[in-house]
Amino acid sequence: MREVINKNLFEYFIARMEVNMGKIILEIIGLIIVAIGAIMIFDARYLTKRFFVFGDQNQATLGFKILGFFIAIVGGLIVYFNL
Repeated sequence: MREVINKNLFEYFIARMEVNMGKIILEIIGLIIVAIGAIMIFDARYLTKRFFVFGDQNQATLGFKILGFFIAIVGGLIVYFNL
């Protein structure tokens, strides 16, 4: 009887540990997404010069900044709603 209780208790703790580890992994992924968005916002001019070779770099820079903003918002929401 005691072995059954210990086995169930062990399985319970393993299941809780897996849930906590999943939350931590999801939070790390969210933080990485936020960092990518922030890098896109602050290095938009450099990224535009590096990847594109056309005349109007201002429009591409604006596009990178807007895309980086939305990516950072998505990452922030992942971190915020990680219940």
